[in-house]
Amino acid sequence: MNHRSRWMVLAAVILGVGTAALMARAESMKASGANPAWKVTGELEESCSCDGACPCWFGNKPTKATCSGNAVVFITKGTYGKVPLDGLAIAQAVQSPEGKSMMESMGSWKFNYIYLDEKANPEQRKALEAIAGQIFPPAAAKENSKIQYTAITRKIDGKEHAVSVGSYLNFSAHLMQSPMGGAPKIVNPMIPDPIHKEYSQGTTTRQTYKDAAEWDFSNSNYMYNTFTVTNKDYEELAAKMEHSGMEGMEKK
Repeated sequence: MNHRSRWMVLAAVILGVGTAALMARAESMKASGANPAWKVTGELEESCSCDGACPCWFGNKPTKATCSGNAVVFITKGTYGKVPLDGLAIAQAVQSPEGKSMMESMGSWKFNYIYLDEKANPEQRKALEAIAGQIFPPAAAKENSKIQYTAITRKIDGKEHAVSVGSYLNFSAHLMQSPMGGAPKIVNPMIPDPIHKEYSQGTTTRQTYKDAAEWDFSNSNYMYNTFTVTNKDYEELAAKMEHSGMEGMEKK
């Protein structure tokens, strides 16, 4: 099952709606051919318009009319087959439709823009595109989706993390501090994405975006995580989601 199929089935399983139709479409979209094995160790920097913690990760509606946000992955060490990916980055910016949960509207979000590190050479660009296709959901229709290359940078000053994606996206954020010590951590959210298996909760100081849409938020949701994931993690997730989807169909 390819990445689009996986997220479609996952939405159906969580929401319990449209399972049969989604499974039928998923079957028709199975991937053909095998991509090289890949492994990535890195850091996730993510922010959105929701109040923290973002309810979208639990299948609920966003705290504002839409969930407008981004995820940025900084690769500290990575390979795609024999292609090294150390020091590169991948980002995604998305916006959900008004009044609907992210999972409920999977595939019909307002836009899904992928930004890849302009430092990548031609082989690395192909690798980053392939990995982005697996780790990021195919949130929007093809005509509302786009891939482009730009500078992706980060500066850490004490507890403040400042991330820039070209001239399109900028946000500065910091982790919350629990009275019990350390940052609050969310483990095993309802959307079982390997990179988000657990993450620390924080707050943005400010986040701005100007490309497919425009927004300017402050004191909103921020998520941070360190992770190691492989293509096998996503293949196993796809198999589990396909099995869960089939079980849902049988029950119906």
